[in-house]
Amino acid sequence: MGELDLRAVRAFTALMEHRQFGLAAGALRISQQAVSKRIARLEALLGVSLFDRVPTGAEPTVAALRFLPHAQSLLAVADQAVAAVAGLARPLRVAVLGERQAEMRAMRFYLGRHPDADIELVLSTSYLTSRDALLNGRVDAAFARAHGGPRPLPRRIAAVPAYLDALHLLVGRGHPLAGRSTVALAELAGQQVWVPGAAIPSEWADFYRDLAKSSGVVIDQSPRPGLFAGSDRTRGPAPIEGLVEAVARSDSLATFTGEGFETPWHPEIRRISVVDPTPAYPHALLWDTTDQHPELPALAEHFRTGYNRDVAAGCWIPDSDRALFIS
Repeated sequence: MGELDLRAVRAFTALMEHRQFGLAAGALRISQQAVSKRIARLEALLGVSLFDRVPTGAEPTVAALRFLPHAQSLLAVADQAVAAVAGLARPLRVAVLGERQAEMRAMRFYLGRHPDADIELVLSTSYLTSRDALLNGRVDAAFARAHGGPRPLPRRIAAVPAYLDALHLLVGRGHPLAGRSTVALAELAGQQVWVPGAAIPSEWADFYRDLAKSSGVVIDQSPRPGLFAGSDRTRGPAPIEGLVEAVARSDSLATFTGEGFETPWHPEIRRISVVDPTPAYPHALLWDTTDQHPELPALAEHFRTGYNRDVAAGCWIPDSDRALFIS
């Protein structure tokens, strides 16, 4: 076997992230043909197929999923080696799971108050999560839950509370609960709430599993592909716009959304606060304690002292998160 070409490995990780050759090419600033050739060379070297070509782009094989963490670690080491020799100042890289998340808005607030902060926000995905990016060295810090998930965090990872995101129930205007402004958590016992993203092994899936066990809420993880005709299902959970549309036109579907999450507006959607207690997703800021980036202490202190601790007493959060958020 020959030596791995780092350019091919970068093409592989880009395609894993974007799932489309054109998008991967744009991220790497090379041609789509170049991405395809690099992937082909890597597949030839490894002796396995890494992607199935589908109409919507590229679907990773089992071999690709196994290779991914090693590829990410390899690139992280290579980047660190170059940075160490070059001695160049670099921005603090912070991973956020999506543009609509509450922590994205929190970071925009922080950057507005600290215009000289040298910080670069990195969007993660459901399959390449913020925690993955931190553990693989792609970022210096990450917003994520500090507990749960298929990959336990090593002891060198530190955490401070960032935001308790109260869950609201979304229903269509024909739903039996549509006229309510609040609903007690106990009233949802035995009721199905559709959370397709909880089907992915993750810290948020474990959060919903704990919520179901504690409250009796039935978490429906089914993808319901018939509701998303034309959407790209190779990129993970249902697109949020499609999910909201499906709930809006149903008399029975309900889903959860975070109070701080920028849910797409829809005239048929009704938002209901869940109370007594209010389930809240515990967003934390995570970082590697061996990382000595000078921007880290100020960012961590901002969230440690500024998160919405005042709402914690009325919230349900998993037992494993309570010590961090309620102390």
